[in-house]
Amino acid sequence: MNIPSLLGDGQGNYRVHVVGNSGTGKSTVSAYIATKLNVPHISLDKLFWGPGWAVPSDDEFKERISAAITQNSKGWVIDGNGSHSGTLISDHATDVIWLDPPLWLYLPRICWRTLLRLLNIIPTCAEGCIETWGDVLSTQGIIWYCISHHGHCKHKFSERLARTSITKGGNMRRLNEWDGDLTMWKAGLEEMLRTH
Repeated sequence: MNIPSLLGDGQGNYRVHVVGNSGTGKSTVSAYIATKLNVPHISLDKLFWGPGWAVPSDDEFKERISAAITQNSKGWVIDGNGSHSGTLISDHATDVIWLDPPLWLYLPRICWRTLLRLLNIIPTCAEGCIETWGDVLSTQGIIWYCISHHGHCKHKFSERLARTSITKGGNMRRLNEWDGDLTMWKAGLEEMLRTH
């Protein structure tokens, strides 16, 4: 069975949801896909977090997502799990990509990214959301979150994949960067876009 890198809606429109644990490369992969498809890249972190790490109500968050996904009729690429969004994203997504590299591969990357944020070399995950050394090194920080949620994400998305796998007629696929899945998938996407 020859499964394309992206299913789309059959009319050349792609609504892609990239999920996975913090640090697995969701933003990077989403930006890559959005550039290739020439559609908006929507960061759920930027929609969710307000200045000073302010948290919106679930309804307000859903309104922000709804506004973002209706901006372009050709589609979008959303990065982030969106656990406060209910089924809003999954109801509209034509494709779901679960990034599932091993923890030992992506933990150093999130440590490096966090260091660059602390040193103000790269932007924070959302405007006005400043991380401090104390925040980062605490059990509430992104590094501990990444470590402690690895198993949870693996379990949650494995269950979802069992129900909605692209090999069973669904729209979800799992990519493990260490196994070369991501590289092969990108090559397939580029080939798909060249021939359409």
